[in-house]
Amino acid sequence: MSKSEPRRARSQGKNRPNHVRTRQEPSDSPAREQSRFQGLAIVATPIGNAADITLRALATLAAADAILCEDTRVSARLLARHGIARPLVAYHEHNAERMRPRILERLGQGEALALISDAGTPLVSDPGYKLLQAAIAAGIPVTTLPGASAALAALTVSGLPTDRFFFAGFLPAKPGERQRALARLAPIPATLILFEAANRLPASLTDMAAALGPRPAAVARELTKLFEEVRRGDLTDLARHYGEAGPPLGEVVVVIGPPGDAPPVGDAAIDEALAEALRTRSLRDAVEEVAARTGEGRRHVYARALVLARRQEGGDGDQE
Repeated sequence: MSKSEPRRARSQGKNRPNHVRTRQEPSDSPAREQSRFQGLAIVATPIGNAADITLRALATLAAADAILCEDTRVSARLLARHGIARPLVAYHEHNAERMRPRILERLGQGEALALISDAGTPLVSDPGYKLLQAAIAAGIPVTTLPGASAALAALTVSGLPTDRFFFAGFLPAKPGERQRALARLAPIPATLILFEAANRLPASLTDMAAALGPRPAAVARELTKLFEEVRRGDLTDLARHYGEAGPPLGEVVVVIGPPGDAPPVGDAAIDEALAEALRTRSLRDAVEEVAARTGEGRRHVYARALVLARRQEGGDGDQE
């Protein structure tokens, strides 16, 4: 790690409180004096509109000995816009294991380091949580500076229930794994929030409609930017739209309403759904999809699949 900043002598007691502490020492700018701290600060940055950053975040970044970031080029543009010039240290999934001990060493010597991501709140879908865990275990002061979050921004503009929600991050890229992941998410009694790559959105929405049924949903694109768009509808309609229109441009968040109360599903309906699913899916995937779509227990759906298989082999139907 770069040691361009001289190390300052600070207290290194093991029983330091786990909070930000003001340092009484000369500073090189009013902003740095205003937000002196020691330890690791988790700082949220804008998800699109560069103006969506807090005054406290700007003061903390200006006061840091160094700023840990995913892409130094992206972070340099944000800092330049706000007139902040601090050393940048790349910390991302590809170098995290190598860099983490060096960062902890600097923190242990009393330096003030700020952790940011390319956009939004750090630790969400990035390796920052491992650094935070290690800092806490080492007794290093940590604090958070809340701000922009793509997940919460999409939830609040979706028009869907906000009293209970579940953030599931990115779905798997491979269709089979994605369908199994959706089957596990289906029974969760909460609004679902998912990130998705724009090029995979049409296929993912098709799988969502198959696994979750026609739940109300919203596709939020380019949030806080000039071409922000929120398209609302049920999953079936959204899958049809993006299947015809093709993948959109920009960053995408999908928000899906919670499962509603549905009447019991009869065996005839389960058999029909299984027969359709088995045309294009393996037995395992078909059972998981139908269980998720109907809300029936996986064991019962699997039993119905075996009945169907025996029928196709010329068996005796429902006699089990």
